Amino acid sequence: MNIGDKAPEILGKDENGREIKLSDFAGKKLVLYFYPKDSTSGCTAEACSLRDNYGELRKQGYAVVGVSTQDEASHQKFIQKNNLPFPLIADTDMQLVKQFGVWGEKSMYGRKYMGTFRTTFIINEEGFVEKIFLPKEIKTKNHGEQILKK
Repeated sequence: MNIGDKAPEILGKDENGREIKLSDFAGKKLVLYFYPKDSTSGCTAEACSLRDNYGELRKQGYAVVGVSTQDEASHQKFIQKNNLPFPLIADTDMQLVKQFGVWGEKSMYGRKYMGTFRTTFIINEEGFVEKIFLPKEIKTKNHGEQILKK
């Protein structure tokens, strides 16, 4: 997925099994953020930054949706533990991470494995990708502010 591309209509199912569609956000800008794993330090910091800036993001016309490959139960715990006010898509079949091009080989301490690259897509009111925050650009503790300043 690149700047100028149309985002897919069906995004996936949230932590409650409810289907999330692009058209649910018509007239709003959508912060669609992909993160590696619930309850890890970086992912918690990022989610909490978005939570802490959620009021201002909404005032500026944004909706926020997180995506990772964990299941609904994992997302429910993550939301409750961190008081997250936005839905999280359980992309267990990895359809969305692959469609957006954020799934691939990673390496940590010399070990190679497949995983999600932390990436945020800003989708405009018409459903087109307007901005992409790449993994090296995202500051997990300040990601909400990064989006507001874009």
